[in-house]
Amino acid sequence: MMRSSSRATVRASVVVLAAVALLPACSKKADASGESSAPSMLGAMGGPLSVTAGEHGFTPASLAIPKGGPGSKATVTFVRTTDKTCATEVVFPDLNINKPLPLNEAVNVDVPSDVTRTLTFQCGMAMYKGALVVR
Repeated sequence: MMRSSSRATVRASVVVLAAVALLPACSKKADASGESSAPSMLGAMGGPLSVTAGEHGFTPASLAIPKGGPGSKATVTFVRTTDKTCATEVVFPDLNINKPLPLNEAVNVDVPSDVTRTLTFQCGMAMYKGALVVR
């Protein structure tokens, strides 16, 4: 027969393993379209800064960008993966940037990363929106 302290240890281990297994699913907050609205940390960790324009809008909808020095810029790559979207262009209203997104072609957009702020982007009709969070 198992002692009560051994049962408690096993029970605690099961709880920890369950929590670790669920962590990836709980770390993303989905919006009504099912897309993640939690900021992607790829940019902050030095990885690629990329956004996909798909059938349900922009993924990720929010992207963290590390703040750089004076005059620094970050390049964000946008790729439209379907014709079933109005996101055939990306518009940064605050920066007066408007770039067409040809199907399955990478489009680089240089954005200032020298000031902590949130830069919004959207499709041409403003139906799909996203944000670049410079921090």
